[in-house]
Amino acid sequence: MIKLSFVFIVAGLIFAAYAVLSALDKTNPKRWRNALFWGLFAASFLAGDHFGDLGNGVLVVALAVTAGVGTLGRGEPAGPSAAEKHASAARFGNGLFVPALVIPAVVLFGSLVGKHMHMGGGPLLEPKQETLISLAIGAMIALAVALPLLRQPLGAPLQEGRRLMDTVGWAALLPQMLAALGAVFTLAGVGKVVGGMVAAGIPMDSRAAAVAAYCIGMAAFTMITGNAFAAFPVMTAGVALPFLIGKFGGDPAAVCAIGMLSGFCGTLMTPLAANFNVVPVRLLNLDDRYGVIRAQAPTAIPLLIVNMVLMYVLAFRAHG
Repeated sequence: MIKLSFVFIVAGLIFAAYAVLSALDKTNPKRWRNALFWGLFAASFLAGDHFGDLGNGVLVVALAVTAGVGTLGRGEPAGPSAAEKHASAARFGNGLFVPALVIPAVVLFGSLVGKHMHMGGGPLLEPKQETLISLAIGAMIALAVALPLLRQPLGAPLQEGRRLMDTVGWAALLPQMLAALGAVFTLAGVGKVVGGMVAAGIPMDSRAAAVAAYCIGMAAFTMITGNAFAAFPVMTAGVALPFLIGKFGGDPAAVCAIGMLSGFCGTLMTPLAANFNVVPVRLLNLDDRYGVIRAQAPTAIPLLIVNMVLMYVLAFRAHG
């Protein structure tokens, strides 16, 4: 059986390679700090299960301190020049999309078909983890396709990956860290507190009010935490379950699915969503650090309204 630990090992080895390459890159004046940061992150994937809660807590603090004392710096990974990349892109044309399309194809196959495949009397993929495992396998297959197709050296993916990590810096970890907040908030009972505050401030005697509270709350809490996955357990436990589903009898699948979409509207409007709104600014060297958010907000707000209408109409069809 291919287990989730396989994904952790692959990710850990990749970040360990980034750490080694960074340490060897003398063009980065802060190479040792850079190497330490990615080395600690690699350790969390490779040995996190053995560190225990205290050990992992210390590791997270060490990551924060390493990034907090200053920038991680940027090196000059070996690889083709910008002109060579443009020439290569022009030569391959739409063929460049082939490796990228391999990933969703493998994920789709693994999610729909892989979970029914068996080997040695047991499931081939760890139950309930088929999608994530398929994503890792898809990335590896795409890499195997890209290397001969684009005629790049074996070390090119690691060097280009390190170039991206150097550009983004510690912000690359924000999605993972912020998503973990959802579990922490749930264990701490934040959902019940939020539900009580919402009920006290907004009359929940109508379906429309409950829908608005949940959808707007998902967007707002996502903007605060920077991740819809952190907001989801809090708002769902505090508003969706007791009111939309429990009181008004909403369809749990529709309520939760549209609720997540409402949270993603908040993702488009917060700088804390680093992977969406900070990374493009840095990669494109934009002068306006909030330029991406300003461009997305006119879409996010109407989309949030549409989500509320869809939830009101689709999640309660059994009640008319």
